[in-house]
Amino acid sequence: MTPESITATPQNLTLLDALQHEVAIFARRAEQTRLGGLGPARDSMDRAAYLLLSRLAEEGPAGVKALAEGMGIDSSTVTRQVAPLVDAGLVRRAADPADGRAVVLQLSPRGNERLAEVRSSRRRLISALTAGWTPEERADFCALLTRFNDAITHLQSGGGPPEPPSAPGAEADGDATEAEGEVSAVGEAELSREPG
Repeated sequence: MTPESITATPQNLTLLDALQHEVAIFARRAEQTRLGGLGPARDSMDRAAYLLLSRLAEEGPAGVKALAEGMGIDSSTVTRQVAPLVDAGLVRRAADPADGRAVVLQLSPRGNERLAEVRSSRRRLISALTAGWTPEERADFCALLTRFNDAITHLQSGGGPPEPPSAPGAEADGDATEAEGEVSAVGEAELSREPG
């Protein structure tokens, strides 16, 4: 399925218009509120620092090039973003155990502590924002948002739009057509709800 075939029907156009509109609203609101969390740690760490510290916590010590590749950004950007984290004692430079001449970046104990505070604050915020959601709705939203972010990464890396997954035993077009009919009315309502 190509992007052109997705937009072939008026229902698809309405759905895609509603989706792009909601993404634009989300991006604006995320930037306005910075989705920085709740409590004392609110807005205490910018997005770049949070993502770098999270990456180091999940992946362990890494060189600048590996961090840049894993995050989909330039090495110079990582170097610039890491410098204040090193100065603040959240990240430390260490010799690479595999090659003593190379340097790796690792989370310091203070960095682990700060990251835990910020994660807790952001977790409370997401919990508050989704308080009326079922656990299944939270899981579905997380899975779809992850898939959306993966599609953006794939597109930015020059891979083009990813192919949609095929559901075992189901025709993708049949499922989509049923969902489109349900969403088209919702999409029109959503478009009129929020000014750009």
